[in-house]
Amino acid sequence: MNEISAKNKDRKLRPIMFVGTGSDVGKSVIAAGFCRIFKQDGFSPAPFKAQNMSLNSYVTAEGLEMGRAQVVQAEASGIPCESDMNPVLLKPTSDQSSQVILNGKPVGNQSAHAYFMANDRHELFAAVKAAFDRLSQKYHPIVLEGAGSISELNLKHRDITNLRMAAHAGAATFLVADIDKGGVFGSVYGTIALLSAQERALMQGIIINKFRGDSRLFEDGRRMLEELTGLPVVGVLPYFRDIHIEEEDSVSLEKKYRLAATGKVNVAVILLPRLSNFTDFDRLESDERVTLFYSQDPAEIEKADIIIIPGSKNTTEDMLAIKNNGIASAILRSHKSGKTVVGICGGYQMLGAEISDPQGVEGSIASIPGLGILPLTTELQTRKTTMQCSFSFLNNPAKCTGYEIHMGTTKIHGQPSPVAVFEDGRQDGFLLNEKTWGCYIHGMLDNDHIIDYLLKPYAASLEKPRISIHDFKEEQYDKLANMIRQHVDINLIYNSLYKEPRVC
Repeated sequence: MNEISAKNKDRKLRPIMFVGTGSDVGKSVIAAGFCRIFKQDGFSPAPFKAQNMSLNSYVTAEGLEMGRAQVVQAEASGIPCESDMNPVLLKPTSDQSSQVILNGKPVGNQSAHAYFMANDRHELFAAVKAAFDRLSQKYHPIVLEGAGSISELNLKHRDITNLRMAAHAGAATFLVADIDKGGVFGSVYGTIALLSAQERALMQGIIINKFRGDSRLFEDGRRMLEELTGLPVVGVLPYFRDIHIEEEDSVSLEKKYRLAATGKVNVAVILLPRLSNFTDFDRLESDERVTLFYSQDPAEIEKADIIIIPGSKNTTEDMLAIKNNGIASAILRSHKSGKTVVGICGGYQMLGAEISDPQGVEGSIASIPGLGILPLTTELQTRKTTMQCSFSFLNNPAKCTGYEIHMGTTKIHGQPSPVAVFEDGRQDGFLLNEKTWGCYIHGMLDNDHIIDYLLKPYAASLEKPRISIHDFKEEQYDKLANMIRQHVDINLIYNSLYKEPRVC
């Protein structure tokens, strides 16, 4: 614990907020790091992001859906996740529309124009503020995360996520800029210059993120930014590859395209256009026996030992896409040659004979043939299943955990051959053989013995990892916190959290 926090441990901290010069500058990871720092220092932090746009979601113990980034931040805080941490979640269903999740429950689909222009933004902001207020009664400090850039002038008056939220919370607000993208002076100066006096009063400092090399080389840059903006540069964080924190969204997945490696089990995850819940594969990716990559290249996919078809927010459109781009044929050839093919959620539906959408839940495709590998058909429905679950996998009595997020009912044709049996006796999935199966359960590959089963045909001679997924995550959160402590003026951060908010 640092000197300032030790002296003031019994005082309540005001909220802190991390906003950005743009998207994908590192706000989520930095917020997670500060959640862990405050936990380490004896406080009771909780994360908050008013509105997320992501296909990467999770289900709370109450069966409510929320963005995965705040789940990660809740883990770093050492607390259970709850939907108040992310009251509005937008899940894109196409390039122009999204499913809207409010307080953990779907309230319909809207086009981007309808959502951002509608009068009910006032009602959404009221709901967002109410969620924050409930959370702040139980935890402190609340660690808020902004979305995208705070200088989008055409959207400011409809903003429910960035500085209007910071003003409601009275949050000490820090601007995060990604120097690795280039143009850091223009992006930081321009962002601050475009703020109103009221917004400018909220700002407490600047964090430069993803600096490559010796940060002492940026001392002149730090001084220049401070002179230009009148704000202190409180830290210069290094670019790192040795700390593994779940990504907020799939923008980085194509960077994980790697050629098949020798001496390891090669796992290809199909890079679907509407891929969802890619964190299903983070545990598998961290396994030292595995080389995992995401791909849309049929030739590269066929080089893999194991092919996984992941979840999708629009299964019918993604099924059509993989038929048109040659991936479906590559999967069928790999299956016939004896390689492992697994489907999860939407990928499980694609393994069947047909996916039908008679009510137009996903769009205009009323029915489409699947891959025909498993003897099942799926009908999409308007009711959404969201729940955490405990289950046994095949004949292994060990308890497994996961969660369900899907809109559809799957019918098995012929003798059932379930992959999972829930504690209440329900069954899920279908096992064709050791190398061919699918199910609806997200997070199932966070269970070590399921990973061992998946890799068994290929990794009998390879040494198993010695660390559990829980211990691995805890280790990463601590490494992240320690790295931030080394490169950020933590005393200055704490000083800002003990001050009363400025009013302009």
